[in-house]
Amino acid sequence: MSGESCVSADLGDPYGPDAGLLAPGWAGSPASASTSDRAFLQALIDAETALTRAWAGLSLAPDAAASALSAVTAADLDTRSIALRARDGGNPVIPLVADLTAAVGGEYGPYVHRGATSQDIMDTAMMLVARRTLRTVIEDLERTARALRGIAAIHRDTALPGRTLTQHAVPTTFGLKVAGWRALVLDARDRLAALRLPAQLGGAAGTLAAFGSFGADDPQALVSSYARELGLAEPVLPWHTLRTPIGDLAGALALTAGALGKTAADVLTLSRTEIAEVAEGSGGGSSAMPHKANPVAATLIAAAARRAPGLAATLYASMAAEDERPAGAWHAEWEPLRELLRLVGGAARNAAELAEGLRVNADAMREHLGLTHGLIVSERLAVELTPVLGRARARDLLSRATERAVTEGRTLVDVLDEEPALKDLDLADLTDPTRCTGSAGALTDRALERR
Repeated sequence: MSGESCVSADLGDPYGPDAGLLAPGWAGSPASASTSDRAFLQALIDAETALTRAWAGLSLAPDAAASALSAVTAADLDTRSIALRARDGGNPVIPLVADLTAAVGGEYGPYVHRGATSQDIMDTAMMLVARRTLRTVIEDLERTARALRGIAAIHRDTALPGRTLTQHAVPTTFGLKVAGWRALVLDARDRLAALRLPAQLGGAAGTLAAFGSFGADDPQALVSSYARELGLAEPVLPWHTLRTPIGDLAGALALTAGALGKTAADVLTLSRTEIAEVAEGSGGGSSAMPHKANPVAATLIAAAARRAPGLAATLYASMAAEDERPAGAWHAEWEPLRELLRLVGGAARNAAELAEGLRVNADAMREHLGLTHGLIVSERLAVELTPVLGRARARDLLSRATERAVTEGRTLVDVLDEEPALKDLDLADLTDPTRCTGSAGALTDRALERR
């Protein structure tokens, strides 16, 4: 099927292709190949080829014309020349059509781009590139989810301090934290998988008029055939200025970047030298400090998460497109959409590698539970002591005991042991932070039931 071609980038530029020198987050990822200039050019050719095939399927173009066009690939054309000549008409389809027409010869040239407008081909190519890229993104999200599931199951009951507004709050478990990361990854996967990516075919002003002029008695049948050739959804209407497909794609990609960014933010915090509760499997080095093992994967994911919302905002702003074909709004989408696909593709690759190599330091987590000398369990103590002492007395006692523990440098349990009113309580059990994690285990189990 013509819609399945995919080749890597090569601009023929004297400085070489866009290899991602300033974008280590996506360099070398599957997304770097599926979104390259060469890959985009191939998608444009695939869209043109599918249109000729659709005409041939209605017996309105010779099969040989479709075969001749199918034989042309991006490798046969000068990508740089097409890019430079695109300035004349504002998009690369115009010079591409000229080159394809020349490539197939005078006999079949009239069947190239028949009835279409440049935006038909450009929008369709964008959907092809998105589909090819999302396929690998979803695979990497699945990898990430599998690895996180294993970590969450192993550390279902591994207690560590819960942190709110940067401070120790009450105990939680690492299993629940990781189950939350996984839930976000699955949310992102589901949204990407549910996207409807339609072909675009409407002609000059979205009326399909030219297709009827070229002999298509039922232009919608041509649209249906075109979409099938590409493996894309059949559009209900031409969507030249009805940009729901782009808006949906922007939202799902931005959500994915943010979902992965949450994991990265936590890993960056927990891998700090003074915390060291987790570490990347193979941290990156420093050009100046040989001792460092930086959390590079998390850093690159975090960078992608910061950039994605701005790119998505440009795509949302472009939805306010005037008339039947817009000037500027459509053109503004190409680069930010490609960059979003690249960023998310790279982030998904990095997240899978991060999750598969993550090292967990349960001893550090247990040690940190004691940093507040038992104050981390004050919530549980307030609940347990209220029935024994009454709310006001329990609150007063805990306030005084907490202040003494801090000022005297003692543990809370030591101070409470001196309280006669508490002599019949098992204070060691009540102040054990590993027994104060609430329903964390059950919540983790519930979250891991999701496939």
